[in-house]
Amino acid sequence: MYNTNLLKRISQPVAGFAFLVSVGTALPSVSLAQETTNPTATAAQLDNTYTLGGGDRIAVNVLEVQEYSGEYQIPPGGAINLPLIGSVPIQGLTTEQAADLIAERYRVFLKRPIISVNLLSPRPINVLVSGEVTSPGAYTLSLQGGAGDNPGVQYPTVLAALQTAQGVTASGDMAEVRVTRRIGNNRTQTVNLNLKDLIQKGVAPSDITLRDGDKIHVPTATNIDLAEARNLAAANFAADPSRPRNVAVIGEVVRPGSYLVTSGATQGGQNNPTGAPGVTGQPTIMRALQLAGGVTPQANIRDVKIRRLTRTGKEQVINLNLWQLLASGDISQDLLLQDGDTIVFPTATEINPAEATQLATSTLAPSQIQVSVVGEVKSPGATNLRPNTPLNQAILAAGGFNDSRARRGRVELVRLNPNGSVTKRKIKIDLSAGINEKTNPILRNNDVVLVRRSGLAKVTDPFRLVAGPLGTIVNLVRFITNP
Repeated sequence: MYNTNLLKRISQPVAGFAFLVSVGTALPSVSLAQETTNPTATAAQLDNTYTLGGGDRIAVNVLEVQEYSGEYQIPPGGAINLPLIGSVPIQGLTTEQAADLIAERYRVFLKRPIISVNLLSPRPINVLVSGEVTSPGAYTLSLQGGAGDNPGVQYPTVLAALQTAQGVTASGDMAEVRVTRRIGNNRTQTVNLNLKDLIQKGVAPSDITLRDGDKIHVPTATNIDLAEARNLAAANFAADPSRPRNVAVIGEVVRPGSYLVTSGATQGGQNNPTGAPGVTGQPTIMRALQLAGGVTPQANIRDVKIRRLTRTGKEQVINLNLWQLLASGDISQDLLLQDGDTIVFPTATEINPAEATQLATSTLAPSQIQVSVVGEVKSPGATNLRPNTPLNQAILAAGGFNDSRARRGRVELVRLNPNGSVTKRKIKIDLSAGINEKTNPILRNNDVVLVRRSGLAKVTDPFRLVAGPLGTIVNLVRFITNP
């Protein structure tokens, strides 16, 4: 557009001459933008002035010299080729600065050059999104509405850039999102944005409009606030909860291994050849635990850890206390998972029988375990029991001891350990004892209880083997002699 104040001043010959001389010494040029400072500002202070660059389409108007006027597409180098004066670098200048620079160049050939530069069609917005986002990288964002100086033009925002990068991950610090903008050629400006305000307070002064070349960085959070993690994960600029999560569940679980957890229905893991039942809901730690068959009675659910690899390559460790979920309904402990998480259920150093019983009836434990009771019981074989079932109850579930043939005082417990080893224990039986590790331990999935023969049975069994055939012969003789 034309500079009306300039037009008024040069309409007076003496004042116009003095003004043009002063302009010749004070016009902004490219060299004036060569500052190397890097100030930090708030969103309200961020310079939103549009600067020209490769891809912009502009109109250069030379007053009363129509043959020098025209429309130009700024090339990647940022310099346009104008009649008479040749190449003029306008990269990084505003339209007003570009008009002043062109006027300065034409002053050599024109007595009183009056130049205007109008933006006809702005270039696409190219931004770089890095840090804790699902898909970091360079993106091209489109403008909406009109073009150029038209107020209808809508530039993309920080939220739009984060959504294009498929959202902020659970490791991101939404309170410290940084936007760095190039101002001029070598001058940059950085602002810190707190996107939590948008969720918690309903205000969004920090969601600024972007310019070409902006860099958005989401740093890694130093601490994870479990209470607000769910709210942040529900934001439209957070990572999509419907994306599949590949996680590993290890430690004191029934089926350690790798599992695919998705929003809606979940799939069985690699270490579950029979397949796990479908689980609905968000991909949280409880969904992954149910796929892994639940915790064993030896699990320490107060010290569950999630090992998470961040975009910086460092591991982030999150501590969870699932006992709070059972005792007080603290749903924040059921953390939303991230792709690549490793969930660790450590072994408890001490087991409280009362707490073990409560744990066995919760959704953290498997619905049932399978224990084989073999030997001298009335109904030997594999039987399905509730988790946290002690040894005495398993023997009773198998019909109890087989009369006088069973050795009632001691049984053997054979256990397959997670590391592949097998342990055998001889346990002195006390059917009146409560749950305790010495005489009535809690059984695990796939345990085998062996009830051996009593001493009397060992002595009489050989005679029974002999008496069996003799009895058959006697009965045959009786049949022959008494047809």
